[in-house]
Amino acid sequence: MPVLFFDIGATLADARVEGDGSLTLLPRPRVLAVLDEFRDVRKGVISNPGPGEGAVERALSALQEAFPGRFADSTLVHWGSKDNREIFDDAVAGTAGEDSPPAAADDCVFVGEDPQERAFAREAGLRTAVHPVFTRAAVENRPVFRVRIELSDGQELTALETVANRTEVVPLHITSTRLVPAMASTAGTTALEQAGFTVDLRGPVEEAETPLIHDDRFRAPTPAPRATPTGLGS
Repeated sequence: MPVLFFDIGATLADARVEGDGSLTLLPRPRVLAVLDEFRDVRKGVISNPGPGEGAVERALSALQEAFPGRFADSTLVHWGSKDNREIFDDAVAGTAGEDSPPAAADDCVFVGEDPQERAFAREAGLRTAVHPVFTRAAVENRPVFRVRIELSDGQELTALETVANRTEVVPLHITSTRLVPAMASTAGTTALEQAGFTVDLRGPVEEAETPLIHDDRFRAPTPAPRATPTGLGS
């Protein structure tokens, strides 16, 4: 049985600091469905709560408010910097039970949008996923690719979104309504092609030379990608 670990900022949720200094987490599209799909699987968090006194308490409170009951095992919640493999090693060691050894690192999955953090997680032996939608692909050791989806005349982004939301496809930053960059597993690619979209398969996500900025929704082009206004996830 795998153990799943998730980053928070820009992966599970967008973070917002309220006027009273408290933190609010706004779950990203499709995240709750993914977590509920794995309701019987042990799940934890590996995330940086940001600087300042009380940061961990604020982050934990916001996590429990945004995702009630989904991260109930406190031994699987790890706060700290992810600038080396240490926190990932600690997370694997923390999977041990009172009468059972820790899970094998290869049985653990780290889900996070930052490529450097995923590299440190893999160095510690964990499998990784770039987006919660690809959690099952990581559990099953299936690759995820960069793809370019071509919409023909008469096909709209809304139709593409309907198909993509049912499978393992996540859009990248969209700059055209006819050629849409995305991430997809082979299962996602097949679903797109069966729906009549043309898909150009590029290289594996983990071989991308620059971070891949995902939009989560198939929307008309916007001037710039969103930014995360807190230290969560770094």
